[in-house]
This record gives sequence, C-alpha cells and structure tokens, in this order.
Amino acid sequence: MKIALASPPIPKSVDNALQWVDRLVTEATLSKVDLICFPEAYVPGIRGMDFKVENCSPRKMQSALDRICDLARKTSTNIILPMEWPTPEGRRNVAFVVDRRGVLLGRQTKNHLEQGEEAYFIPGSRRQLFDADGVKFGIVISHEGWRCPETVRWAASRGAKIVFHPHFTGSHFKGVKLTQWGKLENPFYERAMQCRAIENTVFFASVNYAMDYQGSATTLIAPDGACVAYQPYAEVGALVINIDVRDATGINARRYAPERDLEEA
Repeated sequence: MKIALASPPIPKSVDNALQWVDRLVTEATLSKVDLICFPEAYVPGIRGMDFKVENCSPRKMQSALDRICDLARKTSTNIILPMEWPTPEGRRNVAFVVDRRGVLLGRQTKNHLEQGEEAYFIPGSRRQLFDADGVKFGIVISHEGWRCPETVRWAASRGAKIVFHPHFTGSHFKGVKLTQWGKLENPFYERAMQCRAIENTVFFASVNYAMDYQGSATTLIAPDGACVAYQPYAEVGALVINIDVRDATGINARRYAPERDLEEA
C-alpha cells in the first residue's frame, strides 16, 4: 500500500485550506498513492493556537466536505481530512474518511480533549475502524495518541494495520527549531510515536502541519518502532511511503488481556 502524509502550511481561511488540500492530493496522485492523510482540523485550522481561525457555519463546512468528496472521486484517492465540525451541541474535532469513489465512509471524533481544549471543542464518544482497499486502519487525534495509548490499542486489537495520527504541535512564530529527528533534547512526541507503534505492532502514521517551530515531524513509524521516513521540519509537502501491511501483525495489541487486571474485591 502506498500512503501519503501531508504537511501543509497553516491555512489562512477555509478556501485557502481547501486549495492546499487540492494541491497536495493532486501532487500525491502523481506518485499513485492509495491514501493521503492531513493534519488535525486542517479545515479551517486548529483553534486555540497562535493564529487566527475563520468562524465557519455548518453550511460552509458541509460545502467544504462535499468538495473533498469530489476531489477524492476525481483523483481516485482515499482521503483522511480532519476538520472542525459545528453541531447544535458545539464544535467537534473530527477526521472524515472519504474513499476513492468519493463516498464518505465515516468520521472519527476526538474523544479525549487536552486540558484547555474544552473552550473550543466538545468531545466525541465513539470509535470507528475504517477500510481502504481492504486495509483496515484507525484514527486517533493529537492528544489521544500522545497521552491516551489505549485509543491506539483499540484500533490495533481490532485488526488495524495502520493508525493515523493527525495532530498539531509547535508554532509558526516562536519556539525552538528542531534539526534532528528523535533527538533526546526534542519534545517527547517523536519517541511517543515509536511507543505507539511497537507496543501494538502496527504502523503509526503521525501527521503535523509544516511550521517554522514544529514540535514533531510528520513521520511514519514501523511496527518494530523504527522510523521509516519523516518530512523535514518546516517543509511543505506530502511524504510518500510504500508499506507492506503484512508487517503489521498487531500481536502485541492482541495479547493484552484486561480481564487479568480485575480489581481485588
């Protein structure tokens, strides 16, 4: 299976975000990728960070999703597009999955919010496994992949070969410029990626925005914990990788037996 992990710049608006999605999907199709994943809430951009995000009506977001379905159909590419999704109860942080026919397969909500995110989003409460061309995969969003490892195990123990991890770490305006992937002095994020892969024996595909001061690189980790490839820090583009999903046995995830840890009466 050939996948692409997109690292677009911080969007200026919904329309600007869609322009970048169109551009990177189109470029990735030149490499004949089967699936492409974008970072957390890329349309219209993740709220609560150090840049302005457009306020979006339900109609505008539905129109944006319809455009993505058309793009998937025209390019014959499976697309994971994380979006902000307004509901009567509040905004949700959601990743939509559209198959190469342009059919919406489903959505994964961010169910575990980081401290402070409650000011912008409400949590979801369901998890879903997806299938692209016969390959099962799951999605965990940002904080869930860093500090809620059970969300990754949920997908891996149910047969996922890949867990996609759209996220946002860093800033476009201030911070430390990372120069070496996985360096001990770096934030913990890249080492956490390795943990999520090796503790479940699955591929872990972590996808970040391209920024001047990234906290982590867009990266693919193999089931044995090795870094397969990463997008250079601050470099806009799509990381294209050909993977053999047979390497993702999921054996570590399936060996977990929660019934052996019942609380003593």
